[in-house]
Amino acid sequence: FKTLLNTLGFASTTVVISLFFAIPIAWLVERTDLPGKEFVFTLMAVGALIPTFFTAMGWVFLLHPRIGVVNRIFVDVFGLAQGPFNIASIVGMGWVEGLGLSSLAFIMIVATYRSMDPSLEEVGRVHGLRLFQTLRYVTLPLTFPGILAAAIYVFTIGLSAFEVPAIIGMSNKIFTFSTFIFYKMQPLEELPNYGVAGAVSSLLVVLALLLSWWYFRVLRFSSRYAVVTGRAYRPKLVELGRQGRLCAWIFLGFFFLVAKLLPFLLLVWAALLSYFQPPSWAALSQVSLRNFYGLPWDLMFAGAQNTLLLMLTVPTLTLILCLAISWVILRSDLKWRVVFDAMAFLPHAVPSIILAIAAVFVALFLLRGILPLYGTLSILVLVYTISRISFATRIINNSLAQIHPELEEAAFAGGLRVLQVMRKILLPLLKPALVYAWLWMALLCYRELTMASVLVTNQNNVTLPMIVWGLWLGGSLNQAAAANLVILVFMLPAVLLYLTVGRRSRLEEAL
Repeated sequence: FKTLLNTLGFASTTVVISLFFAIPIAWLVERTDLPGKEFVFTLMAVGALIPTFFTAMGWVFLLHPRIGVVNRIFVDVFGLAQGPFNIASIVGMGWVEGLGLSSLAFIMIVATYRSMDPSLEEVGRVHGLRLFQTLRYVTLPLTFPGILAAAIYVFTIGLSAFEVPAIIGMSNKIFTFSTFIFYKMQPLEELPNYGVAGAVSSLLVVLALLLSWWYFRVLRFSSRYAVVTGRAYRPKLVELGRQGRLCAWIFLGFFFLVAKLLPFLLLVWAALLSYFQPPSWAALSQVSLRNFYGLPWDLMFAGAQNTLLLMLTVPTLTLILCLAISWVILRSDLKWRVVFDAMAFLPHAVPSIILAIAAVFVALFLLRGILPLYGTLSILVLVYTISRISFATRIINNSLAQIHPELEEAAFAGGLRVLQVMRKILLPLLKPALVYAWLWMALLCYRELTMASVLVTNQNNVTLPMIVWGLWLGGSLNQAAAANLVILVFMLPAVLLYLTVGRRSRLEEAL
């Protein structure tokens, strides 16, 4: 019950923090004349791809009650017995998770502001409402369904989040559902308790299913708030003025400072020291690359190879499978095709750590003598693919719905078969969406730690995030920071490619 309360508090704090930053930034990007909006959008998109265990480690070095830089400064300057801040708490973990998920909430909310008709805001201003009154009485009520949907989505993620509670909470005996399940599956001093892990997982699945039902109910009734029509729709941006732009950039600067820059700087500082200590001239003389030299490079190369195979295999298999599912849903005349859509969404409703545990149960108890999956890379490919089906089908469904069936009917009349129609007509038209989805899923595979923490058991299927997690769990905090920086460097080419494709897609959409 204590773990349940911890989880609810952690998820609620995550929602509050993520929306606190996501809503104003989305409004600034889509509804104002703020200069540099493309740059802000790019930074927010990149923020959604940065692993949350990366920022969690940075915040440990920043606000840990014993070694945190800020707390050490307060202790040394003011002579306090202990630091005033404690990141190792439910609120602290929710703060870090909320900062990490604010980029995802921004991506969900920004579309709501983009499609909102500004004429109602103009009517409010004509009747004497000021800017903040207009936001309170007109803009926020109209965008309420999109904001509520984002809040439910983020809360669902918070219920099953593993990385931040594992990095910050486990060492301080603060458990959420995900870390409690992990602890029961891989205890330090006793045998695994699969029964308790399965029971807690069942409760977590029920909560996630209820939240998913609420999420779709919100989306179904969102038509009541529709204000964009084909008549007299003309977007008009809010003029911020000089002071407004200054305040906006102060807010944006504060967000990027606390969400990305400070954790990154502390991670770099930790990676360059043999043991962590606050920045000083004396500590600066001890800076070296010993942590990088001391990394288990053989294991790093094995992890890089496995991670690369996952990045190439999982998105490809997922898109092939989801293209077939979407075609059945939108193009076939099967009577029960709605079942395919429901089954495709189901992996989203089941937390990723539960998928991994279910895969372990199947591999150990059902397929052990038939198909040796446990401890292999194949089990990661299988579970990663299943977990991405919901995401890929949503993208392909939306893109395929925009292609009129007449094109395929004409091809069938010309003698082409189904596979030929897909290869010559559908695939070229769906190419932008497929490439975008492939890159996104590849980057998600690169940063995945939650499922890997349960499925990785040896060097044959180790991944790069698991190497960082192993170093951190073993107490080598500075080496873990160095390994984290190496992972980020390896990730840069894929991120740049993703941003290039995304920018090209937005330009094509604008044209």
